[in-house]
Amino acid sequence: MNHLGTVTMETERLLLRPFVWEDREAMFRNWESDREVTRYLRWQHYESLEDVGTVLREWIDSYQQPDFYQWAIVPRDLGEPIGTISVVEQDDRVGKAAIGYCIGRPWWRQGYTSEALSRIIDFLIAGVGVNRVESWHDPNNPNSGAVMRKCGMTYEATLRQADWNNQGVCDICMYAILAQEWRERNTRCQQGLELPRGEDNCRSILH
Repeated sequence: MNHLGTVTMETERLLLRPFVWEDREAMFRNWESDREVTRYLRWQHYESLEDVGTVLREWIDSYQQPDFYQWAIVPRDLGEPIGTISVVEQDDRVGKAAIGYCIGRPWWRQGYTSEALSRIIDFLIAGVGVNRVESWHDPNNPNSGAVMRKCGMTYEATLRQADWNNQGVCDICMYAILAQEWRERNTRCQQGLELPRGEDNCRSILH
């Protein structure tokens, strides 16, 4: 794979960029301090700006690594981050990258997460050379699975008691898209053909 690091990218409504120190207060206000946002995640909500600063400093220091991917999700009309999307696991031997994401509650169900995920999938496959992009969610958090389906990811299996989050040990629903499937999906869009029901429209693919 050709690792490129956390490069800045744009979508129709979003700027996806590396975090900077000045994002600290917006991070805390918009999602990091909300226990409902972290309900099905592995990390606890943060109690203070100092706690947010600790993890933010780690991210900023890691940006010098070409295989570190951690983006701020920034609506252009707002100008500050409302969430994050990142590569949480990767395996260069098989060309695999796993994606994790979270977004503040005021922006749920507005299509921002699927817009960001679609762009990251494009980048990882077309730019980095990833062959398999995967993600998973707790079955009790089905809206996360809806985001994956909109981006053309295929449900593969529910793994029983295979992970843990703030609710304890949990099942996980696994989704993935392969590079060949991504190319076929883009070809359908370029030819003006419809995507399967439940997937996002071609407008988000043809940037």
